[in-house]
Amino acid sequence: MHDTVKNLLKINENVKAKLSTGDKFNKKPKIIAVSKTFKIDHIKPLIDYGHVHYGENKVQEAQEKWTSVKENNKNIRLHLIGRLQSNKVKIALKLFDYIHSLDSKKLADKISYQLKEQNLNTKFFIQVNIGDEDQKSGISKNEVLDFYNYCKSIELNIVGLMCIPPIDEDSEYYFKEMNNLKEKLDLKELSMGMSSDYLKAIENKSTYIRVGSSIFGQRS
Repeated sequence: MHDTVKNLLKINENVKAKLSTGDKFNKKPKIIAVSKTFKIDHIKPLIDYGHVHYGENKVQEAQEKWTSVKENNKNIRLHLIGRLQSNKVKIALKLFDYIHSLDSKKLADKISYQLKEQNLNTKFFIQVNIGDEDQKSGISKNEVLDFYNYCKSIELNIVGLMCIPPIDEDSEYYFKEMNNLKEKLDLKELSMGMSSDYLKAIENKSTYIRVGSSIFGQRS
């Protein structure tokens, strides 16, 4: 058994153990194997094992890696977890099933136009700048409701919220804030939690966890 598959199974065990400690958590979250920078040969054992959800940061890299793979594996679901530039929207919507980084009205407008042109039904997460950090993308938590209503008005399929908490701080505080926001908007999905904090994210009802290095190893 390939190391990546062993690592995925270990994460599954950790998740099941966490879920068994109480009934306040959601159903088992989906694990997005964050495959950015890794070549498809390194990812293939997971594909062959039957894992479905994969995350990429860059549209062009994902296009080169995944186009033919997705054609041959119709069950694969590809997630864009990095920032989406306006000039990459058309390509991204053809390739990705989920986009986790919706963060501006300008981008929402461009997406809305392309969705109608291509007759697609991509699923979107609104990226929330939960720590109000100047260097990070995302909608301010005080503006999420207005932005959500705007996205609905232009018929985007908003399924949930996504965040990247401030580094070197206790992410649990921010995960609780995110769960509260999700409840206020009556959304079903939360994309939060990475290799270092996915168990805390599950405690706060994350439904998609984005795990990279704990599956694929350290990036060079």
